[in-house]
Amino acid sequence: MLSTSDFRNGLKIEIEGEPYAIVEFQHVKPGKGGAFVRTKLKSIKTGSVIDRTFRSGEKFDEPNLEEKEMQYLYASEGQYNFMDNKNYEQISLTEEQLGESRKYIKENMNVKILFYNEKPLGVEVPIFVELKIVKTDPGVRGDTATGGAKHATLETGAVIKVPLYMNEGEIIKVDTRTGEYIERVK
Repeated sequence: MLSTSDFRNGLKIEIEGEPYAIVEFQHVKPGKGGAFVRTKLKSIKTGSVIDRTFRSGEKFDEPNLEEKEMQYLYASEGQYNFMDNKNYEQISLTEEQLGESRKYIKENMNVKILFYNEKPLGVEVPIFVELKIVKTDPGVRGDTATGGAKHATLETGAVIKVPLYMNEGEIIKVDTRTGEYIERVK
């Protein structure tokens, strides 16, 4: 059991059968009445953020969350298949469960999958991934790193902006949090 005195940013608690992560919290001790805690909570299932106030000393359950290292195998008919690196069990996730991270995973890539009560919730991809450009306008001589950007389609199907001098077949590093080009990989 967790109490309001255990609150810290990033702590995961269960409220009304749903897992939440504490984004922000503030202990308030008014001059009159009992102390309370104002919190901003992010739903681990849906990603929505809510504001809640709790009495000081209120108790909460810890959610049954588990993170497993899994390898992405392949996609077929909207299902993305992953294999547990320890026991070789396979699971399938839908596009909705993957969300934006599906744009940055490629075959044989290791990712972390979050499970809540033995059910997969979502995928955490590495912050930086190296992907190949499969389609973009050709780079023109004289285009510099500071002068503008163009769209490029990556091997996973994601479309991002890259500098004008980039060509098809080049491998680039992409930030999966923002979907931005970072650098060319040598």
